[in-house]
Amino acid sequence: MTVRDNLAIIRENIEAACQRVGRDPADIRIVAVTKYVSVERAKEALEAGITDLGENRDDGLLQKYEALGNEPTWHFIGTLQSRKVKHIIDKVDYIHSLDRMSLAKEIEKRATKRMKCFVQVNVSGEATKHGLAKEEVIPFIEQLRDFSRIEVIGLMTMAPYTDDESVLRSCFRQLKLLQENVQALHIPNAPCTELSMGMSNDYVIAIEEGATFIRLGTSLVGKEC
Repeated sequence: MTVRDNLAIIRENIEAACQRVGRDPADIRIVAVTKYVSVERAKEALEAGITDLGENRDDGLLQKYEALGNEPTWHFIGTLQSRKVKHIIDKVDYIHSLDRMSLAKEIEKRATKRMKCFVQVNVSGEATKHGLAKEEVIPFIEQLRDFSRIEVIGLMTMAPYTDDESVLRSCFRQLKLLQENVQALHIPNAPCTELSMGMSNDYVIAIEEGATFIRLGTSLVGKEC
């Protein structure tokens, strides 16, 4: 199927999910994850109306940036090594994986503008996943108060890969509650109004539980490699 066909289905699903919980579909931002597809397929996504592209490796982002430039809004969604920050910091608009002070310091040092960041949270506690434990999130964000080039716009998580809806909902609800707790602190550089959660297998549930950014790969652009 074409990206345009896939996007039509996804938008129908988003609209239905929003209708069920009284949300506006316009509040949902689709990030096309292009890790496993070519530059040509990424271009197809842009031509279909997608404006946001996400990459989780610095070399993949640089390759596609070289071909596409500033046409898309760029999201770095994978684990970011501090030493790689200098390669991508002037090319991305969002970083979805801020999870440690060493990375925050490097972003602060290298950024030439205020960088929109999601703090990554390992809600499920799985050893294979990156991110802060829930109880570490607020102390970490408090430490970022004086970082002038970091804006914590929200929280990000990856739910367990499961068909158990109750497990998925619990994960997403916990992140939503944590987001509300951060918002209540009224930290100037941490408005924390956004939730980056939901991927191809669980984005509908994520939307029902409050997601504002969904990261879609296989269901949208497919997988070529």
